[in-house]
Amino acid sequence: MRLECNSLNFTYPGSRIAVINNLSFSIQNPGFKALFGPSGVGKTSLAKLIANSKFRGAKDIVTENMDTILYSYNLERLPGWSSTGNHLNKVTSPEKQSLKEQLIEIFELNDVLGSRFSKLSMGQQNRMNLIRYLVQDFDLLILDESLANVDEKLRETIILAIKELFSDKMFLYISHNLIEVSKFCSQILVFGKFSEKKDSFVIDGQDCKKGYLLDKKELDVTMLEIMNAF
Repeated sequence: MRLECNSLNFTYPGSRIAVINNLSFSIQNPGFKALFGPSGVGKTSLAKLIANSKFRGAKDIVTENMDTILYSYNLERLPGWSSTGNHLNKVTSPEKQSLKEQLIEIFELNDVLGSRFSKLSMGQQNRMNLIRYLVQDFDLLILDESLANVDEKLRETIILAIKELFSDKMFLYISHNLIEVSKFCSQILVFGKFSEKKDSFVIDGQDCKKGYLLDKKELDVTMLEIMNAF
C-alpha cells in the first residue's frame, strides 16, 4: 500500500487562492497515518481529493494497491428515520454481522440501538457513523475528526481496537490532538502554516498498539518534531 502526492495543486472553482500548492509526500503500508496541522491549511481538502475517484490515478495522486477509499467526517448524519440498530443491520452484509456486534460493544453503543440518530449525543452519532464505514469493504478509510466529541479514554480504546481488527487496512486520521496522533500513528503528515509555498513533512509516530508501554521521552521527541515542522 502506498499513498503519494507529487507536486499536487488544487484551487476551488471561482477562487484565486490555492488551497494546496505543490504538495508532495509518500506514506506506505497499512496502519494509522495522520494529517496534522493548523485549521485552514488544506487537510480536509486533501482528504476529499484522495477520496474522489476523479482525482486519483494521475501522477499527482497515487493510491497503490488501494482500490476502495472511503471518507468519514465529524457530524455526518445517518440517513433515514429508522432506529440506528436497524440501519446498521441494513448496511452490514451477513458475513460481517459478527464484526458489527463486536464494534458496537467496543464503541459502547448497545444502549442506543433502538434510538433514532437524531436522539443521540454528538459523540454517539460519530461513533455510530464510524461503525457504518468499518463494516464496509475498503482499503483506505479517511477519518476526518470522526471521533470528535468522544471522551479521551473511549477514543483511545476505539483507536487501539481498530488497529488490531483492521491491521491490513490503511487509515488516514485527521485530528488536532497532538498527543493522540503522536502516540497512535506510524506516520504523520504535518502541514506547515499557510503561505505561498506550503511545506509538509512526514514524521514517524510512536504507533502504539494494544497493551503498549509508553516511552514518554520518545513521545516528547515526536511531539517536538511535529511542532517544529510548523
